[in-house]
Amino acid sequence: MKLHELKPAEGSRKDRNRVGRGIGSGNGKTSGRGHKGQKARSGGGVRPGFEGGQMPIYRRLPKRGFKNIWAKKYAEVNVETLEKKFENGATVDPVALVEAGVLKNVLDGVRILGNGGLTKKLTVVANGFTKSAEEKIKAAGGTVELVGKAEEADSEADNKKVNVDKKNPEVS
Repeated sequence: MKLHELKPAEGSRKDRNRVGRGIGSGNGKTSGRGHKGQKARSGGGVRPGFEGGQMPIYRRLPKRGFKNIWAKKYAEVNVETLEKKFENGATVDPVALVEAGVLKNVLDGVRILGNGGLTKKLTVVANGFTKSAEEKIKAAGGTVELVGKAEEADSEADNKKVNVDKKNPEVS
């Protein structure tokens, strides 16, 4: 086979339907839009969710819940993954997890979960651990280092509101 002999598989390519090109095409004159009406017009049609004037479903149903815009999303890793991906004596931190291909990105931090077993002695640095994960890492002779908690405490102190009352200034 030569380069100029290459062709797409039979039936994999289809010409687009050119509307408004005569009655023989089957889609001439009104171009498949029928006669008159809102949907026949240029730019015509109704917005998404419009139900012809009937009260739409998104207004018939009650509003529920809320979205916490300050919620932290942690990347979660099980101890069984650490067992598979890391050598004995290795230091496991967010950077090492990304380099090993365990995580694509770290999000707001890394949390270690306790699913699976661990036999290797690892130094694990993360933003959070479940009790079972911490127990398994320590039982295998490894160490657990918690990071990020001090930073969060600092940011909470920075976020304290200062009451700017001229007669009685105080920090609340």
